[in-house]
Amino acid sequence: MSRFPWGVFLALLLGFGAGLAYAWVISPLQVVDAVPSALRDDFKDQYRSAIAAAYAGAGNIERAQARLALLGDTNSIEALNAQAQRLLANGEFQSADQVVLLSAALQGNGIALVPPPSTPSMQPADIQPSLPPSTLSPIPTSPTQEIFTSTPEVTPTQTFAVAATPRPTQTPIPTIGVSFKLIAQESLCDSNLPDGLLQVLVLNSNRRQMPGMGIRITWETNEDRFFTGLKPELGNGYADFLMTPNIAYSVQLAQGSDVASGLIAPACQTSSGEHYSGGFKLTFQQPK
Repeated sequence: MSRFPWGVFLALLLGFGAGLAYAWVISPLQVVDAVPSALRDDFKDQYRSAIAAAYAGAGNIERAQARLALLGDTNSIEALNAQAQRLLANGEFQSADQVVLLSAALQGNGIALVPPPSTPSMQPADIQPSLPPSTLSPIPTSPTQEIFTSTPEVTPTQTFAVAATPRPTQTPIPTIGVSFKLIAQESLCDSNLPDGLLQVLVLNSNRRQMPGMGIRITWETNEDRFFTGLKPELGNGYADFLMTPNIAYSVQLAQGSDVASGLIAPACQTSSGEHYSGGFKLTFQQPK
């Protein structure tokens, strides 16, 4: 009867252990220069937020498109809209604004993004000491009065030390022009819809739906915002909000519009006698 080859088995076991120690401890794998498409989903969200913030600051849509292409998303607009919904659910409204604006720009809806003005940085070498008031030339009080030329002249190229002005961080909003008009307000009793569903539709002057439009809703001492275009399957200019029964709401567009006030979810009843809360459908349009 042959003996079990313990020597070979122990050699294999020792080699396997040495390989694991080398791969995990001595020289572990280090990923260098990985492409963005290989990132984890949460890191991809951070990457999109960085792209949206860069677009909000510079307004370069071509660069934003090139950066989004590196993520390898099947549909960049749908990915941005889904991320905006997650940001809104987490209360990250500023990041959501930026993502929605980038999504709207990619859809080519004609909304112009105005980047914030940049504040010129002041280097120590550019700061010149200001001249004492006694050495400045007198200012003439009449056309015939001469200016003393014995003192150095302050040229327009001189700069003076001033307090640093922080760069604006507020998200740019679409340039809209005149206020929108509330052209339709309809109460709905449809048992197929969620209870208290408030639907908003935003159109431009040519009756085309407009994504990325902020909507401000207030009730009692509370306030919230939501945006069109986050549910493209229902329309680029569509947005909705769930109302609580017996509470009055006021709705208007953040860019300026008529106000729909006193919106209380209507009490509705099915054919079988069951009670439920209805909703509203508001339509805003930009005048020509």
